[in-house]
Amino acid sequence: MVTGKVLVIDDEQDVRDVIRLQLEQHGLHVLEAENGEEAIKVLHSENNLVNIGVILCDIRMPKINGIEAIDYLKKNAPGIPIVVITGYPDTELAVGLMRKGVKDYLVKPVEKEKLFKVVDQLIAAGKDFEY
Repeated sequence: MVTGKVLVIDDEQDVRDVIRLQLEQHGLHVLEAENGEEAIKVLHSENNLVNIGVILCDIRMPKINGIEAIDYLKKNAPGIPIVVITGYPDTELAVGLMRKGVKDYLVKPVEKEKLFKVVDQLIAAGKDFEY
């Protein structure tokens, strides 16, 4: 089991709750944001920019949506891997996001074991990354 901090960005409180509970039971610390705007605030508070190991980001959200948030995050926090979590599978969108540097694309509801595998691999790989 890997330890680390994960930022979950999703406008659906129920989704955030389920993912948070699963990841906390898996030994990870979870931060939450309900949209891209809030995620940017969380990212820049309490030294989170260097402490977050993975970002899980929904696509369809109010205010700053997932695509805009990902663009911002890739520019301002390039060392933090991003995984898209969405309820609207779209192959063309997935390919475009992977080209932008998104590490994985998971469709809700996300299987717990798949979530753990992806997050663990990215956090472990990030331990070697210099910020």
